Amino acid sequence: MTIATKPMTLEEYLNFDDGTDNRYELVDGHLMAMPTESDLNDRIASFLYACFLKLGIPYYRLSMKAQIAVSGKLANARQPDLMVLSEASAAALKGSKQRLITYDMPPPALVIEVVSPQQEDRDYRHKRTEYAGRHISEYWIVDPTAQKVTVLEWVNGLYEEKVYQGSQSILSPSFPELALMATQVLVAG
Repeated sequence: MTIATKPMTLEEYLNFDDGTDNRYELVDGHLMAMPTESDLNDRIASFLYACFLKLGIPYYRLSMKAQIAVSGKLANARQPDLMVLSEASAAALKGSKQRLITYDMPPPALVIEVVSPQQEDRDYRHKRTEYAGRHISEYWIVDPTAQKVTVLEWVNGLYEEKVYQGSQSILSPSFPELALMATQVLVAG
């Protein structure tokens, strides 16, 4: 749901506070209220967070609340369900007023989006283009409704896509030691 405001710059968005706990993304300069996550979507993101911790990724490189500035007609900032930050992006965020990876900061190593019902276009099309514009090396689209995990790898200026379902082992280009089957991710356990 778009919140009626005049278009904002990224700087205005960084300083925006409506005094509530509402979460927003900035889409073409307009505030978009983020719906409350379903229990399954939240469990999937939390499960993956725990998997990356077990893999030895330090807690400060994992975030379920950080946002990333992406390109669009006007200013855009997205909040993925989970980000695995690179050491460089984690260092760039350290001490910042808001957890927003701006254009002058290195991109995260991995972005994971869990598809919400009726939001397929947002994750499969819009965010794919936006994350490609940031050259994010790996982007996962976890789709509990379609029962698949799509892993996109940035190769020579484009995303190459692999889809995993059922008991197929997910192959992460950035984290090859990760041992997960698609079904484990889709049911969060």
